[in-house]
Amino acid sequence: MPPEAQPRYSFRPVVEADLPMIAGWLRQPHVAEWWDDAEDEIASIREHIDSISVEPLIVELNGKPIGYLQSYDPHLEDDHPYQDQPFGTLGLDLSIGRPELVGMGHGSALLRQFVEELFEEGTPRVIIDPDPANKRAIRAYEKAGFRAFDTRTSIYGPALMMAIDADDWNEDA
Repeated sequence: MPPEAQPRYSFRPVVEADLPMIAGWLRQPHVAEWWDDAEDEIASIREHIDSISVEPLIVELNGKPIGYLQSYDPHLEDDHPYQDQPFGTLGLDLSIGRPELVGMGHGSALLRQFVEELFEEGTPRVIIDPDPANKRAIRAYEKAGFRAFDTRTSIYGPALMMAIDADDWNEDA
């Protein structure tokens, strides 16, 4: 797809009024399979609205909310299992909320755009940790440029650790 034909996404902070919409997304079967209980997740997202360690975001396409993205700094959370990553690393979690948009390439496209923005801001490494059984997510993350480097089991469950480093991104660009 030529660059001018690729969709542009916007990322805005989650506000309290977004929580019912996110809860609806979390109850969709394609999301619920991979996330914890919707009420627990919403409570966590609410706590992070004003957090310094986690940035909860709504992903918009043409001004319409389509998904949830959060970035986090594992070095700003006590006992985070990914503190072995280089200082400055940011982790991501993503869900396309609207089921009719799943499998259309939005996940990898919006991740490429978001990761590029993070690298432009000076982030050295971005990680993502899908469940190893979540083959659809892993394919999307690979298309976005993430590469597997480890398999772990942490407090969050089984994880295929995937990363993109700014140095490699700049060589590919």
